[in-house]
Amino acid sequence: MTDILREYTPITLEEMKSVRLMNRIDTKYLTTRTVLSHFLEQALAEYRLQEIDGEYLMPYHTLYFDTKQCSMYMDHLHGHKTRQKIRIRTYETSDVSFLEIKNKNNKGRTKKKRIQCNRFEDSDCTEFIGKYARYTYSDLFKQIENRFTRITLVNRKMTERLTIDTGLKFHNCQTGINCKLENLVIIELKRDGHTVSESSAMLRNLRIQPAKFSKYCMGMALTDSGLKHNRFKPRLRTIDKLCNINKDIQF
Repeated sequence: MTDILREYTPITLEEMKSVRLMNRIDTKYLTTRTVLSHFLEQALAEYRLQEIDGEYLMPYHTLYFDTKQCSMYMDHLHGHKTRQKIRIRTYETSDVSFLEIKNKNNKGRTKKKRIQCNRFEDSDCTEFIGKYARYTYSDLFKQIENRFTRITLVNRKMTERLTIDTGLKFHNCQTGINCKLENLVIIELKRDGHTVSESSAMLRNLRIQPAKFSKYCMGMALTDSGLKHNRFKPRLRTIDKLCNINKDIQF
């Protein structure tokens, strides 16, 4: 896979500012590393590769917050169309962190607000939660964290962004259980709802179909046996077919 990525034309963060897509429609796909290599070969002519200081495999760390009752998890479990997630995402290459609030509306559109932060306890984070979250600051607790490596592609028309995540692993802050999804690849197409996507046709030709997948919810279901997860069982079975679920790991 690394050999294929070296053939891509790079794109800088400065060039990518026009495709931030903070108000967008997201479509996710699940596949394996082998199929990903075929997709990257097909996408070479139409997409550019995000590069920062010569690096293009970017390590991410994410910490999710929820109430003691896991209200945000339960909203997703019960199929509520309007949902919210609260997290701190750290871009480990640059060591920059953002507190992010993601809102999904009943039309499937995602809107994200974020603020740069150092610690969740900082006063500007408290104010940000009070202004934009459905929950009060005191209601929120650390629930689960994950790590993964991300590749980002941008189409040459600058109308969409593709993120490709591998090496996903979890640590549940409440149960202490760790889990890694070996060989799983999560591709997410992020675009304005009105644009035509070259990548969706490529993925379809490789028999990769859209699949709902929440890192937060899947991680919680895999690492906390006390949570209900009946509605997620089909997705968990799909993951099990695609990869090895390994719980004997260090986070």
